[in-house]
Amino acid sequence: MNVVIIGAGIMGTTFATLAKEVAPELDITILERLDRAGAGNSWAFNNAGTGHEANCELNYTPVDGEVISVEKALKIHAQFNVAKQFWAYLLNKGAIKDPTSFINPTRHCTLVSESSIEELKLRFNEMSAHHFFEGMRYSDDFDEIKSWIPYTMEGRPRAEKMAATIVETGTDVNFGALTEQMASYATNQLGVKIEYGVHVQRVHRSPAGSWLLETRQNGGSVQHRADVLFVGAGGGAFPILKKSHLPFARRFTGFPVGGRFLQAEITKEQAGQYRAKTYGKAEVGAPPMSVPHLDLRVADGKHYLLFGPFASFKPVLEKGRGFLDYLSSMRLHDIPGLLNVAVEHFPLVKYLVSETFKGEKSMLDSLEKFAPGLSSRFNWQPVEAGQRVQIIKDGDLQMGTEIIVSTDKTYGTILGASPGASVSPEVMLRALEQLFPSLCAGESAKEKLKEIFPEDKLEALINNPDHYREIRDTVNQTLGIIPQ
Repeated sequence: MNVVIIGAGIMGTTFATLAKEVAPELDITILERLDRAGAGNSWAFNNAGTGHEANCELNYTPVDGEVISVEKALKIHAQFNVAKQFWAYLLNKGAIKDPTSFINPTRHCTLVSESSIEELKLRFNEMSAHHFFEGMRYSDDFDEIKSWIPYTMEGRPRAEKMAATIVETGTDVNFGALTEQMASYATNQLGVKIEYGVHVQRVHRSPAGSWLLETRQNGGSVQHRADVLFVGAGGGAFPILKKSHLPFARRFTGFPVGGRFLQAEITKEQAGQYRAKTYGKAEVGAPPMSVPHLDLRVADGKHYLLFGPFASFKPVLEKGRGFLDYLSSMRLHDIPGLLNVAVEHFPLVKYLVSETFKGEKSMLDSLEKFAPGLSSRFNWQPVEAGQRVQIIKDGDLQMGTEIIVSTDKTYGTILGASPGASVSPEVMLRALEQLFPSLCAGESAKEKLKEIFPEDKLEALINNPDHYREIRDTVNQTLGIIPQ
């Protein structure tokens, strides 16, 4: 069976690697617009690099009065545990030689001011009662919090009331480095073919039922054929979906959101003083994507601090592509959905427009507010992040990821954003199961999947503490995720 994947980012490369591990007989080709794998949104500084498992992100645990919902946090934490199982498998196979090349233990902290202390206490009490978060600690003691996250506390007056939680086994993940190593393994060991510099211009069904892809490669036109087509092209998945003429394509529209960070390169010794990702709370009226955070990042052996995000509205689907690409992906039936989002989510639109015009001084002022004194301590530079495209489905703005598969199981795609890359192995496993149900139901496939994922059922991880701990500890040992 001939399978074509569009996009050699973390999603497409993970899908190809999983599919080939489970079914070596598949003939898989990846078509990538850029000149290497993981160079788009997966690249180190096109995302925050947080191994999202709900340790510190308040937007994953919404509060309504005195009632907190942790269901989303539990799901994301379980999904990330499945992801770690896949990465540990790749390490055990020798596909990746050194875990520190892509994943590094980094404290995950949440820091709030006086007005949100009761909310953080509620969150801590609810979450620490579950075995996923049994290692979480809470403090409102100034000196203890300062010992956890000195860069956010050193410039604050001792009289300022703050509270924080910490999870010592959080991670920083370089998804670009991970993608590159997976791509190398997939091509050299599994027989996956990757073609770079390929611009997919049109997809359509042939009379025989296969998918035909019209592309531009090396200045010429090239046609590819696929029995099964999977699109993992980030924001670029939207125009391809529209061109597929599948019935459900009318239900989806892309809502693009850009981003920027402040970045400062620091020494290894300075990084050792901090070793954390510290998430705050979004200001009243601001969307969840505006949650400020100060992150330690590790990339190519160097250490950085990253502060942001500073969102922006850019009508482009992917970094490096133009407005005309976005415009050409639109259809008349998309307009009502966009207008509905503009009305229903006017505060979000207003926020994005205001953030778009925020200058470097204003960005540094935001950093100074979050971590007093830090803006003048390092050499901060604004950097452009990747371009995320949120889903508008049936006129409503969605804040997650969604797998879409055609009824005949010949077309699959992934739409949406956060937590995205962090849970890519679990999401791609579900996509594989939906696209190839009979293949995944075979005994050899079941055995292989059990080898890769000792436990991929989220409910089993959520409801069986001892089972979860056994898998977590084994995987963390392999990945080097040990409290420092």
